[in-house]
Amino acid sequence: MSLLFAATGLIGGMSTVFTSLWSFFSRAPYFNAPRFAGSRVWRLVYAAGLVLGAAAWVVSMGAPEHTSVPLWQLGVGGFIAGFGARLSNGCTAGHGICGMASLQAPSIASVLIFLATAMATARLVRALA
Repeated sequence: MSLLFAATGLIGGMSTVFTSLWSFFSRAPYFNAPRFAGSRVWRLVYAAGLVLGAAAWVVSMGAPEHTSVPLWQLGVGGFIAGFGARLSNGCTAGHGICGMASLQAPSIASVLIFLATAMATARLVRALA
């Protein structure tokens, strides 16, 4: 079970963090729904902790291997991935970590479907190679 959920009962899925942070910038009713706007402060602190934790890792352990992808493309890609995860009601990592830890049937189904699709695709690609 995820530590955040076990300690507080709060679910720290990143797609919900992404959506709740949009409530700071958008007046759209969807982003300002009470479930997002009401939790945006702790989610902002949670996201900041993740960023600061990664920064602490880089400072203490050194930067990981470099990528040749420009920083702006990484940012755009992250935005698109976050938007897509929000549209699909969460990403497979969030379902796998947060949803399965709290034994939510839709999350278990999502992860099983993802894994089955990934295994079938890998098998197909290997057979065609």
